[in-house]
Amino acid sequence: MTELVIDPNIRVWVFLPIVLITFLVGIIRHYVSVLISSKKKTELTQVQDSQAMIRARLLRENGKFLSPQSFAMRKNFFNNEETGYFKTQNRPPVAPNSTAMLSDMVKGNFVNVLPMVVIGGWINWMFSGFVTTKVPFPLTLRFKPMLQRGVELASLDAAWVSSASWYFLNVFGLRSIYSLVLGENNQADQTQATQDQMTGAAMAMPQDPKAAFKAEWEALEVTEYKNALKNVENDLLAKISPNSQNHLE
Repeated sequence: MTELVIDPNIRVWVFLPIVLITFLVGIIRHYVSVLISSKKKTELTQVQDSQAMIRARLLRENGKFLSPQSFAMRKNFFNNEETGYFKTQNRPPVAPNSTAMLSDMVKGNFVNVLPMVVIGGWINWMFSGFVTTKVPFPLTLRFKPMLQRGVELASLDAAWVSSASWYFLNVFGLRSIYSLVLGENNQADQTQATQDQMTGAAMAMPQDPKAAFKAEWEALEVTEYKNALKNVENDLLAKISPNSQNHLE
């Protein structure tokens, strides 16, 4: 069977232009996202409550390394029936801002989904029918629909990549280049941008601070103090051999 040979001009007029177009579109998408992204204002009480929740959780997890007096003092600050933080801070539930959530969703679709569909359709039309490259390892026939979009040849090896599939591979494969050029927290990476959009939508759902305080108060209330540093001096001296003690003397 004759091995397929690609015209060298395809590398110059198809392979490299698709990489360059995908990279430049990602750069533009990053700066457009920075320009249209709305700065969300964080209330001082929200920051205070979140830090208190973190401190209470750390006290439950690492309180065993404190002295009994220190642990009791910190627990009393949070759980005292009259003056405890979780008992005295009455926060009303935050009402959801449906308009802002809808606006952020529309912006995310406009910046992330629309360019990929438009540029992908244009590349599929402009470079339709081209075979651009070949992966350096054999693949099964199951990979043909993914790697050979727009080139439907039953006799073609599954390792060959069409122009349309090469574009989508670049869309999801230039993460390291974007991180090198734009930094870690960039909006050029399509997968990261989609994940951030989903995460932002989940975090936008309001939580009832009163319910969160009650849950943390109950968790801290049932936490039993166990001193992890009890007899630590004796344990440390027991590990020192007699020869080491003589040397120290």
